[in-house]
Amino acid sequence: MAKKLYIKTYGCQMNVYDSARMADTLAPLGYVETDIVDDADMVVINTCHIREKAAEKVFSELGRLRRMKETRKSDQDKDLSIAVAGCVAQAEGEEIARRAPWVDVIVGPQAYHTLPELVSKLDPSSRRAVINTDFPVEDKFDFLPEEHTPRGPAAFLSVQEGCDKFCTFCVVPYTRGAEFSRPVKSIMDEAKRLIASGTVELSLLGQNVNAWHGEAEDGSTWNFGRLLYALAELDGLKRLRYTTSHPLDMHDTLYEAHANIPQLMPYLHLPVQSGSNRILSAMNRRHDRDTYFRIIDRLRDGRPDLALSGDFIVGFPGETDRDFADTLNLINTVNYASAYSFKYSPRPGTPAANEEMQVDEAVKSERLAGLQQVLAAQQRAFNHSKLDQVMDVLIERPANRVGQKAGRSPWMQAVHFNETAGAIGDIIPLKIVSATQNSLAGEPILSV
Repeated sequence: MAKKLYIKTYGCQMNVYDSARMADTLAPLGYVETDIVDDADMVVINTCHIREKAAEKVFSELGRLRRMKETRKSDQDKDLSIAVAGCVAQAEGEEIARRAPWVDVIVGPQAYHTLPELVSKLDPSSRRAVINTDFPVEDKFDFLPEEHTPRGPAAFLSVQEGCDKFCTFCVVPYTRGAEFSRPVKSIMDEAKRLIASGTVELSLLGQNVNAWHGEAEDGSTWNFGRLLYALAELDGLKRLRYTTSHPLDMHDTLYEAHANIPQLMPYLHLPVQSGSNRILSAMNRRHDRDTYFRIIDRLRDGRPDLALSGDFIVGFPGETDRDFADTLNLINTVNYASAYSFKYSPRPGTPAANEEMQVDEAVKSERLAGLQQVLAAQQRAFNHSKLDQVMDVLIERPANRVGQKAGRSPWMQAVHFNETAGAIGDIIPLKIVSATQNSLAGEPILSV
């Protein structure tokens, strides 16, 4: 009988991609994914270390799994294997092994291609976890098997990992390592396999995805814009997206790609974190607000319908009322279609965590509430601006509501519509008939 694998994923799209690839690595061992944790023979917790108390959430989850493991053993005399993967595993692997000795495998995000080897070493009688949190010399993508199951009409494709920017608030350089770009052939081969299995939209992933500079088969080095042009030429690929980008890594070819590639959707996630030049400097972002404005202007010159998304941190150490006002000013100047915003939380090992001028939690909360009110109003306004428009929507899945399907607009909006309109994977024209802050509703355009 097949063994059941349950994966719980925290955090970013990169972790979603990594979870799917972990399932691929375990498929040759007979593991089949399940959505029901109680059915699982193995549970993988794929963790994220970006936000505050990330480790505590992992230990809370591991406590529940411990009880499940003990119950399974006493009732059925059957073992449950537990693995912790991802950035918390990388940053706190030894602590996990100490505090949660019932965990069997601990593996970092750069070593999950070794999961089959780690699982093969498991000894049910041992109380010691098998650990691999190394940054291996070899390219893990060279060791990953081909995709075991279709990813669906919209799929993630990791092209770049790691970060060399060292923003003072961020743990990514320490948990994901230095910037690494996959070779062109590796990316193109995976893209072709995904398209052949039914994918029509690819979202390229990286911690600094537009910093990608990969080696081509002729030995030359391509930049990210050139990669987008090459992917757009693949038969069957109808949509392209990418995330997360950094302002420092915008370049001429990438601007031209936004203006000239019809498959490249008019939506860009371009984090800025703060609108204050003083705080941007303290964050080591290595750009100022005027540089960010010039980037946005040039993008919109080439693609006037481009919608922007961003990330914002409030309450960074030393942030004053004036600094926060500068952030609100930037938000109102750019006008975002959506955004993520958070209170600053000290991450162990980062320079900002040691700053003395930490902002009071009550002040952080007040600022975050004000900032989110502005962002929510902008998102509602953007969605309502699409009322009565006809737009092409990719049908991704059945909707949660009976009788409906769900898809995505070119601007990443969730769109709901009658289930009789098209098939999963189709891109169909819909007239937008209602809008909320978080989604749109559409009606099919009837042929005459």
